[in-house]
Amino acid sequence: MQKRLYLVTGGAGFIGSHICERLVREGHSVRVLDNFISGCEENLSEFRSEIDLVRGDVREPQTLTEAMKGVYAVFHQAALGSVPRSVADPLTTHESNLTGTLNVLISARDAGARRVVYASSSSVYGETAELPKHEGMMPQPLSPYAVSKLAGEHYIHIFKQCYGFEAVALRYFNIFGPRQDPQSQYAAVIPRFVTALLEGRRPVIYGDGMQSRDFTYVENVVEANLLASEAEGAAGQCFNVACGGRYTLIELLDRMKKVIGSDIEPEHTPPMKGDIRDSQASIERAEKLLGYRVKVNFEEGLRRTIEWFQKQA
Repeated sequence: MQKRLYLVTGGAGFIGSHICERLVREGHSVRVLDNFISGCEENLSEFRSEIDLVRGDVREPQTLTEAMKGVYAVFHQAALGSVPRSVADPLTTHESNLTGTLNVLISARDAGARRVVYASSSSVYGETAELPKHEGMMPQPLSPYAVSKLAGEHYIHIFKQCYGFEAVALRYFNIFGPRQDPQSQYAAVIPRFVTALLEGRRPVIYGDGMQSRDFTYVENVVEANLLASEAEGAAGQCFNVACGGRYTLIELLDRMKKVIGSDIEPEHTPPMKGDIRDSQASIERAEKLLGYRVKVNFEEGLRRTIEWFQKQA
């Protein structure tokens, strides 16, 4: 296997750290660029001595120029990843997610990197009656966060058209797994539910709990990123990354309670602004063009995640 240098922006974050771990395990050199707004150095602790850590921000072109030197490919995970935060502060979301992505693409192009793999989001689809959601559908973003991710996809397409530079967008569907932060006010639902149940608190459900999601274990996302960094014919395109299933929040909570052995009932509060009702992915395009396959299904991923949180408690 040829050893290569990869840059992971946002590499100290939840998904980014899992990508780093996989690359290190496969014998590659890894450089991480992170501003630690949402990332955590503890996420890198098990392999910290084997990576080059750069403290900086994708909004800083000079920092990116330095971080990009000698890089074979880039996994661009850095972002402010919250719908509620984007509604409250759209400008900062725009600067971090869109200006930051444009900076990454320019720096990678100028440095001669082979490809950028960009973390997009299922939120670009918005509220649609058609399920499963597929890449041929018209995006209907409902939040500044979703708009920032969709605009990044357009830049990826344009960089292929205008400069011949290769980049691929992966639309993540509700990723979960170890290292996901349950403490943030913008925390995803699974770490919030797990933590509440383990601490004997009532989990909070926004709305009636019948909204559904295609929950996707993080190992599947890592696999998709590595495939997207090499797949022929993928440049300039977007791909759903998910498991292709659908579970309501009530079903999710019931499964978690069963694994943990809890009978705590949830607390319901009003729905969040910008939140969609139902989400499920078609993963046919990723299967066909990337060679993507679901490695860890929802049930197994949920079991592993709960086990990890139990060890942290």
